[in-house]
Amino acid sequence: MRIIFAILGSISLVLGIIGIFVPMLPTTPFLLLTAALYFRSSPKLYNWLMSHPRLGTYIRNFRENKAIPLRVKIVSVTLVWATLLYCTFCIAQELWLKALFLLLATGITIHILHFKTLK
Repeated sequence: MRIIFAILGSISLVLGIIGIFVPMLPTTPFLLLTAALYFRSSPKLYNWLMSHPRLGTYIRNFRENKAIPLRVKIVSVTLVWATLLYCTFCIAQELWLKALFLLLATGITIHILHFKTLK
């Protein structure tokens, strides 16, 4: 089981890292999952993740404060809207799909903004 947890944790880690650059893929949930899986598989992997200067910060901030830094909120919301507005006006042909993209952007924005802002 420890090997399976380590493999699943590594997959989750890759998805979390990709999520840093891709606005529709969340970073923090994948990193939290990675931490949980690494905790169950290997103390060495867990300690590496938690002490990582960039990735460990995401996990600690969210676990300790249930908050997202203001800069991350601004970048996330901006990228979500830019991506989904592009999809709405340049890609989607059907009206229902355009409405779905706008609804999705609104839902993601509400979700991001409902977290406290980390100072």
